[in-house]
Amino acid sequence: MTDKIYSTSTLEFMFLLVHITGPSHSEDTISGDSWCYQGCDKDPPNWAKLIPSECGGSKQSPINIHTSVLTPDSQLRAFTFTNFSNPHSITRLINTGHTVRCTLEKNTVEVKGGGLKYNYSANEIHFHWGSENHPGSEHTVNDKRYQMEMHIVSLKKELAEEKAKQIPDGIAVLGFFIEEADEEETTEAWKNLISYFANITKIQTFVNVNHKISISDLLGDVDLNKFYRYNGSLTTPTCNEVVVWTVFKEPIKVSKDLVEQFPKTMNYEEIYRPIQNLNGRKIYASPAILSDGGHTWCYHDCEYVPSHWHMLPHSQCGGERQSPISINTKDVIPDSSLKAFTLTNFSSPHSIRSIENTGHTVNCVLVENMVEIGGGGLNHQYSALHFHFHWGSSSDSSVGSEHTVNSKRYPMEMHIVNIMKGLTMNEAKKHPEGLAVLGFFIEVVDEEHKERLDHGTGYIAQLKSKEFKMNCWKVLTSYLTQIQEKDSAVDVHEPISLDCLLGDVDRTKYYRYNGSLTTPTCDEAVVWTVFMQPITVSRDLVKMFPAKMGFNEVYRPQQCLHKRKVYISAAPTFAAPWPLLLLLNLLLAGWGSMSASKKG
Repeated sequence: MTDKIYSTSTLEFMFLLVHITGPSHSEDTISGDSWCYQGCDKDPPNWAKLIPSECGGSKQSPINIHTSVLTPDSQLRAFTFTNFSNPHSITRLINTGHTVRCTLEKNTVEVKGGGLKYNYSANEIHFHWGSENHPGSEHTVNDKRYQMEMHIVSLKKELAEEKAKQIPDGIAVLGFFIEEADEEETTEAWKNLISYFANITKIQTFVNVNHKISISDLLGDVDLNKFYRYNGSLTTPTCNEVVVWTVFKEPIKVSKDLVEQFPKTMNYEEIYRPIQNLNGRKIYASPAILSDGGHTWCYHDCEYVPSHWHMLPHSQCGGERQSPISINTKDVIPDSSLKAFTLTNFSSPHSIRSIENTGHTVNCVLVENMVEIGGGGLNHQYSALHFHFHWGSSSDSSVGSEHTVNSKRYPMEMHIVNIMKGLTMNEAKKHPEGLAVLGFFIEVVDEEHKERLDHGTGYIAQLKSKEFKMNCWKVLTSYLTQIQEKDSAVDVHEPISLDCLLGDVDRTKYYRYNGSLTTPTCDEAVVWTVFMQPITVSRDLVKMFPAKMGFNEVYRPQQCLHKRKVYISAAPTFAAPWPLLLLLNLLLAGWGSMSASKKG
């Protein structure tokens, strides 16, 4: 290749960027050695301490886009893109040490329409990526992280960078997910672009672009009418909260070998900021997204009730490895390999990021990459994504667990959903052990029994510990009044740990079988762990779920076991079941009170 390769000192490099290519805000606003993604004391958790910095603000990016809580916006119509098809708009590539930046010809590429308040001039394209074994997009959709993300950064027309960073909507960023695809789906433009990487392997080097590469060629067949919109920030220091974000629904298709060239050739990886809290902001959807329609499923009163779920597109709900099942203890098989779990950050009081009403359940979203599970006979390590609930009605005698034991259905069931580390959600759903779900039965106890539990012994006495482990459930259910509308969500700011919610459940005693997700598309990719001992929660708190959400009986009927086996972590001890112990202790408490009254 005959292109000239440039290498400069830091000061010369910054001088060249400002005077030759014009200012560029997104990656090196603070000098390149003053922050990092990992391996220094100024990594993302510490960006808020930088001076200057807005990284600790309430409108930060990136975010997780929950498609269940989108707000329609009829103003989000077609964009007008000027010179996106210009084959000479990309002038040079730069290795900044934080990303690969493509400098655009000054005052050539423009963006307007699409519901934007202003007209914008695009000045750069840059990328975010992960590693060979982990995807690296900044935004996620329904907790799915794509392989990469491409940002086209534009400033409000006629504004210099510093001025644009001081006004709302001063900067507009177009975000495009990048997904691995077959080589034939990759446009020639990507091959030409990445061919320059060999010339910028050293940080602070750049190379002029001589190939004809247009932005339209890079985007390929992405539908530019389908996008999400929200107000946020730059995703690198100084994280200015002046960005109107457009994140396109459809990903760009790039071959696996080309995607791998980003971390491999630049020699740095995992260059994306963790997900930030939404903090009450709304995410809007263009009419083109909403017009996609789709098939709606339900538990009752619609066309696609559980008995019809197998008719849904891409559904596996009619398969032979479906969940939930009825566990018959006389048929379970002891398995000595089902040892204790290793549960990471279950004690963290800040692991729950948000709580949402999906219209089907209450879903609690966990902080990304914080909670993990391993051991317990699992063949892989997993990261926890979220947990949700299944329940019956608000009557005192209601039951609503999905699994049953010896035909007994419990009042509720809690599921902690985990994904195999290193896999995307699409990949996990195709792997026979891509997902691991921890299922916990929930039993109710009346508030008036709490004072009498002190007279008991053994397991019953433990229920009294830490104020009956009920405070965290009171905190959790207190959020339900804020998400009574379908598709609403609220950020969690009070401390609630998984350990506190699970209480004194013996996590060494459990059932194990291979099954599926219990909602469409019922993917048969789940290793199920169903714990023998239930969580105990007051009846009033359990009744809040159906009462506040307004929907009842949210559980799938039992599915046929077929030829599958159900295993148990240890041979049953045949100790008296805990409900019987509870009854005996209450009787003893009553007898003690009667004896005391007679003596008096």
